[in-house]
Amino acid sequence: VQLQASGGGAVQAGGSLRLTCTAPRTIFSVFAPKSMAWYRQAPGTQRELVAPITSNFETNYADSVKGRFTITRNNSRKTVYLQMNDLGPEDTAVYYCASSPSIIYSQLRVPSSYYYWGQGTLVTVSS
Repeated sequence: VQLQASGGGAVQAGGSLRLTCTAPRTIFSVFAPKSMAWYRQAPGTQRELVAPITSNFETNYADSVKGRFTITRNNSRKTVYLQMNDLGPEDTAVYYCASSPSIIYSQLRVPSSYYYWGQGTLVTVSS
């Protein structure tokens, strides 16, 4: 089972992108009431948690994206979004969405806590 991530692309520094992640229609249990998150991985680095959102709509953000990125979810559409503003070259990475049965932030920081992943969508920011 894979989540479907989309919305990546190439933008110049200061630009914006909106990523979308959708759970397969037949796998509603994948999405609700669990937590969803966006991770990212730049070449040669470990996968980094960008932002999770719980079934209670509680959110957290990596320090590097606070004030620039916003994660939201729409349970009726089985979709989670990542609005990314004021992008910089340091945001260049493959972005992955994931679903976890946990709502505890300390667990959501660990990739192994996520049961389902999207295929990744590439974001490239040029200076």
